[in-house]
Amino acid sequence: MSSPSAALSAPVPFPRPLALALMCALATLFAANHVAARVAFDSGAGLLLAIVLRSGVAALALAMLVVAQRKALRLPAGTGGWQLAVGLLVAVQSLSLYSAVARIPVVVALLLMNTLPIQLALLSWALGGPRPTARAALVMGIILVGLVVVLDVPAWIGDPGAMGPGWLAGVAFGLAAASAFAGALWITEHRLAAMGSTLRSLLTMLTVLVAMVIAGVFGLVPGGMALPQSLPGWTGLGFLALCYALAFSVLFICVPRLDMARNAPAMNMEPVAALVLGYLVLGQALSPVQLAGGGIVLAGILFLGLSRRA
Repeated sequence: MSSPSAALSAPVPFPRPLALALMCALATLFAANHVAARVAFDSGAGLLLAIVLRSGVAALALAMLVVAQRKALRLPAGTGGWQLAVGLLVAVQSLSLYSAVARIPVVVALLLMNTLPIQLALLSWALGGPRPTARAALVMGIILVGLVVVLDVPAWIGDPGAMGPGWLAGVAFGLAAASAFAGALWITEHRLAAMGSTLRSLLTMLTVLVAMVIAGVFGLVPGGMALPQSLPGWTGLGFLALCYALAFSVLFICVPRLDMARNAPAMNMEPVAALVLGYLVLGQALSPVQLAGGGIVLAGILFLGLSRRA
């Protein structure tokens, strides 16, 4: 039983309509970050430059939170290596996802990223966790069928050239982004649970920042630090950093009052927002059949999320 003082100190959750509206707004900001990134890439901006700016602004916001909350800058014993691994995995995830966004429609890249629940469940099972239930396995299969429709795999098999030269690489990068983030989440849950979330997030962003700077200095990604060649490119860079840092910071601050156990599926609004923004800003559009496949993917992910919380 919790003490009266603990009950008084616990944050009061937002009313559910407000929490859902806020989370949908944050999902839209995350989607806007990826659309802005595509604008920057189309203007010649390098992948590493985009991630450096995004991670730098986010790290600055987190550092301000750490100072404001007077958090201790100490790592629990034995967690240093695991924290470094999480930071490097998030760096790989960031680079892979932006690489996918640069090659295929933004909404398709985000739907591939949303295979995360499947990959995390399989990874947890492989590492000794519970086996997915028959119902979960069925839903995962339905999600994969939806992805086959979204990616228009039959058309690619019939005429690989019709999908564009970057299609296959974009799909691979999107799936790799989900795999890297699944690994980061597994480590966070099983090896870093004792570490404060503010410090963990700050160290993760700093690791991503340093990794991208090192990759740029040594030229590990050709053109990775290239500057945009037009004003829209610079504008895209500014918006991607601003949208990501704002969404990340507000989400981080408000998490104790968002009742994530009930409301987290609202974050699956991101691909929907990306679809609308991608059409309005980039002129990217999916066929009716692909839209139906995307609906199948989102419905399956929502079902998995709600079932897990239930």
